[in-house]
Amino acid sequence: MKYEGMIYRPPSEADSLILQVTVGCSYNRCTFCGAFQGKSFRMKSLDEVKEDIDEASLYSDRIERIFLADGDALIIPQPELLQIMNYLKKKIRGLKRVGIYANAKDILKKEPEELLTLKEAGLGIIYLGLESGNLEVLKKIKKNATIDQMIRAAKRVKDSGILLSVTVILGLGGVDGSKTHAEDTGKVVSEMDPDYVGALSLMIVPGTPIEKEIESGRLVLPSPFGLIEELETMIENCHFTDCFFASNHASNYLALRIRMPKEKEEALKRIREVLKRKDPALLRPEFYRAL
Repeated sequence: MKYEGMIYRPPSEADSLILQVTVGCSYNRCTFCGAFQGKSFRMKSLDEVKEDIDEASLYSDRIERIFLADGDALIIPQPELLQIMNYLKKKIRGLKRVGIYANAKDILKKEPEELLTLKEAGLGIIYLGLESGNLEVLKKIKKNATIDQMIRAAKRVKDSGILLSVTVILGLGGVDGSKTHAEDTGKVVSEMDPDYVGALSLMIVPGTPIEKEIESGRLVLPSPFGLIEELETMIENCHFTDCFFASNHASNYLALRIRMPKEKEEALKRIREVLKRKDPALLRPEFYRAL
């Protein structure tokens, strides 16, 4: 397999084969993100991708899941993306699911029928970064979508029958905007009603614009317990049909894996006990935190 630069994938794709079909991110201007620094965006040629698939096919009986990288691979035009999906189905005999990162605008560029076709071809899950449900925070981090676009994109994915996983980030509003960021994010992600939510905590990547905001004092990050208060507020404002909510990413101080709405109150009880005790020993140590 030929990879260019650092490769990122969702935590739930840890056992998946990573197939890099694009390099970098077509937008690459979110102020907090350093994942694709130094990469010029391009779509790999079909021949390049097929060569990697051919190599992977030597182990096809061991491969059940494949994740299409890099940052927003759904941007690939429908005919080419379908060719990749169909070639995967042909060559990887044990394949059960394909996952992909997408942004809201790329989802909305796909007609509902196109998403249905991709599902039939094996696309099983789309990962979408909401980050925040607060409009001011979205503007500050230069997210390439509005709240309305996020909600409409989520509905389009859900209507297609493809699983939807949404990412949110604790701490993006800073100390001053902590409460409204958490409240609004809980409300908006509830409107999106995804199958999965992954909550991360903001970690500062050197060289990103948000690092300069922090150095200048324009943004002050919440304390570890402040981030857990955000998590509490966010969950309080989450009302899902049926969603698996996780804050077990390595960036977080408190790991939760809960099915909502069934386990919501039990999770809030645990969070409130941690906040009541304010014992650092209950948190993930700083040296274990990572992106």
